[in-house]
Amino acid sequence: MSTIDLPSQLAEIREDFLALEQPDRLMLLLEFSNELPELPEKYRDHPDLFERVVECQSPVFIFVEVDDDRAVHLYATAPAESPTTRGFASILAQGLDGLSVDDVLAVPDDYPQSIGLTQAVSPLRLRGMTAMLGRTKRQLRERQAALG
Repeated sequence: MSTIDLPSQLAEIREDFLALEQPDRLMLLLEFSNELPELPEKYRDHPDLFERVVECQSPVFIFVEVDDDRAVHLYATAPAESPTTRGFASILAQGLDGLSVDDVLAVPDDYPQSIGLTQAVSPLRLRGMTAMLGRTKRQLRERQAALG
């Protein structure tokens, strides 16, 4: 997968990871963990809207919103004591934010494997990030189908 195929913010995140040595990539993932955006107030009291990502070892919940401008916003919750999972959720929340539905659906499914963390984190954790991306796309497809 080339960075040309990726939306700019995801390509930038990927380049940031690949520019680092293996141990520093984990540190960057932990930085992302600390940057997971807070839930907007309108969603804080609506856990019913969020979908559990059961492939993740930690309790991760996501919700995808498409605003009036057809821009995508991914919201996620992950426990602070699960920094790897929080980091992955944060990468997707920041990397997909503001993209069009079509751009998000076009993100390669193997994006999580392309950012250089396959040696730093377990395959199970990478599978969790892949599942977050997959569920995001599925929610978008379902929303598109519902709109006709």
